[in-house]
Amino acid sequence: MDLGLNGKVAMVAASSQGLGFAIASVLAREGARVSIAARKRESIDAAAARISGDVLANVADVTQSASIEAWHRATVERFGGVDILVTNSGGPPAGAASGFDDAAWQSAFDLLLLSAVRMVRVVRPTMEARGGGSILMLTSLSVKNPIANLGLSNVVRASVAALVKTLADEFAARKIRVNQLVPGRIATERLSYLDETNAKKAGIPVEDQRKRSIATIPMGRYGDPEEFARAAAFLVSDAASYITGATLQVDGGAIRSI
Repeated sequence: MDLGLNGKVAMVAASSQGLGFAIASVLAREGARVSIAARKRESIDAAAARISGDVLANVADVTQSASIEAWHRATVERFGGVDILVTNSGGPPAGAASGFDDAAWQSAFDLLLLSAVRMVRVVRPTMEARGGGSILMLTSLSVKNPIANLGLSNVVRASVAALVKTLADEFAARKIRVNQLVPGRIATERLSYLDETNAKKAGIPVEDQRKRSIATIPMGRYGDPEEFARAAAFLVSDAASYITGATLQVDGGAIRSI
């Protein structure tokens, strides 16, 4: 299947590693021109060197409006516009919802929800000028099933899911599609951190914690970032031209809800 991504311009946030990097890599292989961003110059330059294709590396902090605007400006100057936006960020600290102070909640809000709002606000006019586009927001299986010891993520990512549905309605007439991609347990640096945190809390070896987690997945394994990224490439592509406001789960069957 031709995804129709050749020549498209994609901005992918938090893409020096993990799911963001995997998505940027797959989009580049499909012929898209990719603008990647992360907070550290060294890490984003290293990521760009590993991606085969037309890539622009940017230093950007998605919790800062001025930083997002500078990233967008550099992308337009290099590629002429934006057709695809993938909103993404690191995750907040693990812990029970009742254990965090106001500052932690504000930080999680800025990192997960307000960052997505700001990225969309900046990019939307450029997409409209090009006749439409596609926005993909990465969330978590916690939007379907709250995850123990991830109180901040559970609450704030659910708001991102609501944002997807809201923007899909608002933007449909402008030919901009907005969808949500839900990762289950995908083998990234973030998952390693969570396994280590949960193992410490339970007082068990990390490998035993991994076995516990894998036992909850019908397919019996963690996902590969490449598998997740291929699903992302489909959702942002012309092959998904009649899909908006949708939630696609890439979780090996872990989410049991209908």
